[in-house]
Amino acid sequence: MALPVIPIALAAGAFALARNVSISPVDQRVEDRLDDVAEGLSAHRDYDGRQVNAAYRWKRVVRFGKTGAGFEIDASALGRLRFTRLG
Repeated sequence: MALPVIPIALAAGAFALARNVSISPVDQRVEDRLDDVAEGLSAHRDYDGRQVNAAYRWKRVVRFGKTGAGFEIDASALGRLRFTRLG
């Protein structure tokens, strides 16, 4: 009998992620910066080429029926990848 590898891997990944999540207070500076992100994906590199910043925003309105209740989904993410030569 073959083991279902993909569901086991997903469960293990979710468990590992859940153990590393910490709840912190809301930082208004971060909230303001996430509100400034343009919709879609954008990436920027500094002049030295040592750092790449990326931002992504997905914003949609979902309604239940033509006249039903609706809500807005607004997902934003910021990322940074920095290269530093040591030695």
